[in-house]
Amino acid sequence: MKHRFRTALLLGAALVLGGAGPDLGGIGYNQQLGAHVPLATRMVDSDGRATNLAGLIDHKPTLLLLGYFACPALCGVVRDDAFQALAESGLHLPKDYSLVFLSIDPAEGPRDAAEAKTRDLARFAVPGAASGWHFATAPSAEIGRIEQAVGYHSRYDVSLKQFLHPAGIVILTPDGTVSGYLLGVGYQPGAVVAALSQARAGTIGQRAPSILLLCFHYDPATGRYSLAIVKVLRLMGVLTLLLILALLLVLRRKQA
Repeated sequence: MKHRFRTALLLGAALVLGGAGPDLGGIGYNQQLGAHVPLATRMVDSDGRATNLAGLIDHKPTLLLLGYFACPALCGVVRDDAFQALAESGLHLPKDYSLVFLSIDPAEGPRDAAEAKTRDLARFAVPGAASGWHFATAPSAEIGRIEQAVGYHSRYDVSLKQFLHPAGIVILTPDGTVSGYLLGVGYQPGAVVAALSQARAGTIGQRAPSILLLCFHYDPATGRYSLAIVKVLRLMGVLTLLLILALLLVLRRKQA
Protein backbone atom coordinates (compact mmCIF):
# COMPACT_ATOMS: atom_id res chain seq x y z
CA MET A 1 0.00 0.00 0.00
CA LYS A 2 2.82 2.40 0.91
CA HIS A 3 4.48 1.57 -2.43
CA ARG A 4 1.33 2.41 -4.41
CA PHE A 5 0.67 5.58 -2.40
CA ARG A 6 4.19 6.82 -3.12
CA THR A 7 3.70 6.12 -6.81
CA ALA A 8 0.40 8.00 -6.84
CA LEU A 9 2.00 11.00 -5.16
CA LEU A 10 4.84 11.06 -7.67
CA LEU A 11 2.45 10.86 -10.60
CA GLY A 12 0.42 13.66 -9.10
CA ALA A 13 3.56 15.67 -8.52
CA ALA A 14 4.41 15.37 -12.20
CA LEU A 15 1.09 16.99 -13.07
CA VAL A 16 1.24 19.94 -10.68
CA LEU A 17 4.98 20.61 -10.59
CA GLY A 18 5.62 24.32 -10.65
CA GLY A 19 7.90 27.11 -9.54
CA ALA A 20 11.39 28.10 -10.55
CA GLY A 21 13.91 25.45 -11.44
CA PRO A 22 16.05 24.02 -14.21
CA ASP A 23 15.12 24.26 -17.87
CA LEU A 24 13.35 21.00 -18.75
CA GLY A 25 12.81 21.74 -22.44
CA GLY A 26 13.48 18.81 -24.75
CA ILE A 27 13.70 16.19 -22.00
CA GLY A 28 11.50 13.13 -22.48
CA TYR A 29 10.85 10.09 -24.65
CA ASN A 30 10.32 10.51 -28.39
CA GLN A 31 8.78 7.09 -28.95
CA GLN A 32 10.62 5.30 -31.78
CA LEU A 33 8.40 2.28 -32.32
CA GLY A 34 9.94 -0.15 -34.79
CA ALA A 35 13.44 1.29 -34.45
CA HIS A 36 16.36 -1.11 -34.20
CA VAL A 37 18.62 -0.71 -31.18
CA PRO A 38 22.33 -1.19 -32.03
CA LEU A 39 23.04 -4.64 -30.59
CA ALA A 40 26.80 -4.21 -30.99
CA THR A 41 26.80 -1.39 -28.42
CA ARG A 42 29.71 -2.04 -26.05
CA MET A 43 28.96 -2.30 -22.33
CA VAL A 44 30.51 -3.56 -19.11
CA ASP A 45 28.36 -5.63 -16.76
CA SER A 46 28.29 -5.53 -12.96
CA ASP A 47 30.99 -8.21 -12.79
CA GLY A 48 33.35 -6.07 -14.85
CA ARG A 49 33.01 -8.23 -17.97
CA ALA A 50 33.05 -6.58 -21.38
CA THR A 51 29.90 -7.43 -23.32
CA ASN A 52 27.41 -5.87 -25.71
CA LEU A 53 23.67 -5.35 -25.81
CA ALA A 54 23.14 -8.49 -27.90
CA GLY A 55 24.80 -10.58 -25.21
CA LEU A 56 22.57 -9.12 -22.50
CA ILE A 57 19.34 -9.46 -24.50
CA ASP A 58 20.30 -13.05 -25.35
CA HIS A 59 17.50 -13.52 -27.93
CA LYS A 60 14.74 -12.76 -25.41
CA PRO A 61 12.14 -10.01 -25.11
CA THR A 62 13.79 -7.38 -22.95
CA LEU A 63 12.97 -4.58 -20.55
CA LEU A 64 15.46 -1.74 -21.11
CA LEU A 65 15.71 0.80 -18.28
CA LEU A 66 17.82 3.94 -18.60
CA GLY A 67 18.90 5.95 -15.58
CA TYR A 68 21.91 6.05 -13.28
CA PHE A 69 22.87 4.29 -10.08
CA ALA A 70 23.65 7.42 -8.02
CA CYS A 71 20.32 9.02 -8.94
CA PRO A 72 18.76 10.68 -5.86
CA ALA A 73 15.24 10.83 -7.28
CA LEU A 74 13.10 8.59 -9.49
CA CYS A 75 15.57 6.02 -10.85
CA GLY A 76 15.15 3.93 -7.71
CA VAL A 77 11.37 4.21 -8.00
CA VAL A 78 11.48 3.05 -11.63
CA ARG A 79 13.58 0.03 -10.69
CA ASP A 80 11.47 -0.76 -7.61
CA ASP A 81 8.22 -0.60 -9.56
CA ALA A 82 9.61 -2.67 -12.43
CA PHE A 83 11.03 -5.31 -10.10
CA GLN A 84 7.85 -5.46 -8.02
CA ALA A 85 5.74 -5.93 -11.15
CA LEU A 86 8.07 -8.69 -12.37
CA ALA A 87 7.98 -10.39 -8.96
CA GLU A 88 4.17 -10.52 -9.22
CA SER A 89 4.01 -11.33 -12.94
CA GLY A 90 4.42 -15.10 -12.89
CA LEU A 91 7.20 -14.79 -15.47
CA HIS A 92 10.28 -16.97 -15.11
CA LEU A 93 13.95 -16.23 -15.61
CA PRO A 94 15.85 -16.82 -17.75
CA LYS A 95 13.40 -18.27 -20.28
CA ASP A 96 10.72 -15.55 -20.36
CA TYR A 97 12.66 -12.28 -20.59
CA SER A 98 15.83 -10.30 -19.94
CA LEU A 99 16.20 -6.99 -18.15
CA VAL A 100 18.93 -4.43 -18.78
CA PHE A 101 19.47 -1.34 -16.65
CA LEU A 102 22.00 0.85 -18.46
CA SER A 103 23.53 3.82 -16.67
CA ILE A 104 23.39 7.06 -18.65
CA ASP A 105 26.31 8.41 -16.59
CA PRO A 106 29.61 7.50 -18.29
CA ALA A 107 31.42 8.23 -15.01
CA GLU A 108 29.76 5.22 -13.36
CA GLY A 109 31.48 1.86 -13.56
CA PRO A 110 31.13 -1.82 -12.66
CA ARG A 111 31.46 -1.16 -8.92
CA ASP A 112 28.47 1.20 -9.00
CA ALA A 113 26.48 -1.34 -11.00
CA ALA A 114 27.43 -4.18 -8.66
CA GLU A 115 26.46 -2.24 -5.53
CA ALA A 116 23.07 -1.30 -7.00
CA LYS A 117 22.42 -4.85 -8.15
CA THR A 118 23.33 -6.30 -4.76
CA ARG A 119 20.93 -3.91 -3.01
CA ASP A 120 18.09 -4.63 -5.42
CA LEU A 121 18.51 -8.41 -5.38
CA ALA A 122 18.41 -8.34 -1.58
CA ARG A 123 15.03 -6.60 -1.70
CA PHE A 124 13.38 -8.54 -4.52
CA ALA A 125 13.59 -12.32 -4.19
CA VAL A 126 12.98 -13.23 -7.83
CA PRO A 127 14.45 -16.62 -8.81
CA GLY A 128 17.01 -16.25 -11.59
CA ALA A 129 17.34 -12.48 -11.21
CA ALA A 130 21.05 -12.69 -10.43
CA SER A 131 21.69 -13.88 -13.98
CA GLY A 132 18.67 -12.42 -15.79
CA TRP A 133 18.76 -8.82 -14.53
CA HIS A 134 21.74 -7.01 -16.01
CA PHE A 135 23.16 -3.78 -14.57
CA ALA A 136 25.57 -2.22 -17.05
CA THR A 137 27.70 0.83 -17.74
CA ALA A 138 29.17 2.13 -20.98
CA PRO A 139 31.27 4.92 -22.51
CA SER A 140 29.48 8.14 -23.44
CA ALA A 141 29.39 7.43 -27.18
CA GLU A 142 27.86 3.98 -26.64
CA ILE A 143 25.23 5.37 -24.27
CA GLY A 144 24.37 7.97 -26.89
CA ARG A 145 23.76 5.28 -29.51
CA ILE A 146 21.17 3.61 -27.30
CA GLU A 147 19.53 6.89 -26.31
CA GLN A 148 19.22 7.98 -29.93
CA ALA A 149 17.75 4.65 -31.02
CA VAL A 150 14.99 4.64 -28.40
CA GLY A 151 14.30 8.40 -28.47
CA TYR A 152 15.54 9.06 -24.94
CA HIS A 153 16.42 12.69 -24.26
CA SER A 154 18.26 13.69 -21.09
CA ARG A 155 20.66 16.40 -19.99
CA TYR A 156 23.19 16.87 -17.21
CA ASP A 157 22.51 19.96 -15.11
CA VAL A 158 25.80 21.39 -13.83
CA SER A 159 24.18 23.51 -11.12
CA LEU A 160 22.21 20.57 -9.70
CA LYS A 161 24.99 18.06 -10.43
CA GLN A 162 22.31 15.64 -11.61
CA PHE A 163 20.92 14.22 -14.82
CA LEU A 164 17.49 15.48 -15.83
CA HIS A 165 15.78 12.62 -17.62
CA PRO A 166 12.41 10.92 -18.17
CA ALA A 167 11.11 7.86 -16.34
CA GLY A 168 9.96 4.74 -18.15
CA ILE A 169 10.79 1.37 -19.67
CA VAL A 170 11.54 0.49 -23.29
CA ILE A 171 10.33 -2.93 -24.46
CA LEU A 172 12.56 -4.69 -27.00
CA THR A 173 11.90 -7.72 -29.19
CA PRO A 174 14.44 -10.59 -29.15
CA ASP A 175 16.18 -9.05 -32.18
CA GLY A 176 16.45 -5.60 -30.57
CA THR A 177 13.51 -3.82 -32.17
CA VAL A 178 11.58 -1.28 -30.09
CA SER A 179 8.21 -2.93 -29.51
CA GLY A 180 6.71 -0.54 -26.97
CA TYR A 181 7.09 1.78 -23.99
CA LEU A 182 5.82 1.83 -20.42
CA LEU A 183 6.15 5.45 -19.35
CA GLY A 184 6.16 7.00 -15.90
CA VAL A 185 6.13 4.68 -12.87
CA GLY A 186 3.65 2.32 -11.19
CA TYR A 187 3.85 -0.51 -13.72
CA GLN A 188 1.16 -3.18 -13.39
CA PRO A 189 2.19 -6.87 -13.64
CA GLY A 190 -0.43 -7.52 -16.33
CA ALA A 191 0.83 -4.64 -18.45
CA VAL A 192 4.42 -5.88 -18.18
CA VAL A 193 3.39 -9.43 -19.13
CA ALA A 194 1.36 -8.16 -22.10
CA ALA A 195 4.21 -5.94 -23.31
CA LEU A 196 6.74 -8.78 -23.13
CA SER A 197 4.34 -11.20 -24.83
CA GLN A 198 3.86 -8.73 -27.66
CA ALA A 199 7.62 -8.24 -27.97
CA ARG A 200 8.23 -12.00 -27.96
CA ALA A 201 5.93 -12.29 -30.98
CA GLY A 202 7.85 -9.52 -32.75
CA THR A 203 4.81 -7.24 -32.74
CA ILE A 204 5.15 -3.46 -32.68
CA GLY A 205 2.70 -1.94 -30.23
CA GLN A 206 0.84 1.35 -30.07
CA ARG A 207 2.24 4.60 -28.73
CA ALA A 208 2.10 4.74 -24.96
CA PRO A 209 0.18 7.60 -23.33
CA SER A 210 2.55 10.53 -22.89
CA ILE A 211 3.37 10.80 -19.18
CA LEU A 212 6.12 13.34 -18.59
CA LEU A 213 7.49 12.27 -15.23
CA LEU A 214 10.97 13.72 -14.97
CA CYS A 215 13.74 12.51 -12.72
CA PHE A 216 15.47 15.24 -10.75
CA HIS A 217 15.58 16.61 -7.24
CA TYR A 218 15.66 20.38 -7.11
CA ASP A 219 16.36 21.13 -3.44
CA PRO A 220 17.27 18.53 -0.77
CA ALA A 221 15.46 20.52 1.93
CA THR A 222 12.54 22.25 0.22
CA GLY A 223 12.76 20.88 -3.31
CA ARG A 224 10.14 20.97 -6.01
CA TYR A 225 9.06 17.40 -5.44
CA SER A 226 8.32 18.23 -1.80
CA LEU A 227 6.41 21.32 -2.86
CA ALA A 228 4.58 19.35 -5.52
CA ILE A 229 3.46 16.69 -3.05
CA VAL A 230 2.08 19.42 -0.79
CA LYS A 231 0.15 20.72 -3.80
CA VAL A 232 -1.13 17.22 -4.54
CA LEU A 233 -2.38 16.85 -0.98
CA ARG A 234 -4.11 20.21 -1.22
CA LEU A 235 -5.65 19.20 -4.54
CA MET A 236 -6.84 15.93 -3.01
CA GLY A 237 -8.46 17.91 -0.21
CA VAL A 238 -10.26 20.16 -2.69
CA LEU A 239 -11.45 17.17 -4.72
CA THR A 240 -12.70 15.46 -1.57
CA LEU A 241 -14.64 18.59 -0.61
CA LEU A 242 -16.16 18.81 -4.10
CA LEU A 243 -17.15 15.15 -3.94
CA ILE A 244 -18.87 15.67 -0.58
CA LEU A 245 -20.74 18.69 -1.95
CA ALA A 246 -21.82 16.70 -4.99
CA LEU A 247 -23.14 13.89 -2.79
CA LEU A 248 -25.04 16.39 -0.64
CA LEU A 249 -26.65 17.88 -3.75
CA VAL A 250 -27.71 14.43 -4.95
CA LEU A 251 -29.21 13.58 -1.56
CA ARG A 252 -31.00 16.92 -1.41
CA ARG A 253 -32.56 16.37 -4.83
CA LYS A 254 -33.75 12.91 -3.82
CA GLN A 255 -35.40 14.34 -0.71
CA ALA A 256 -37.09 17.16 -2.65
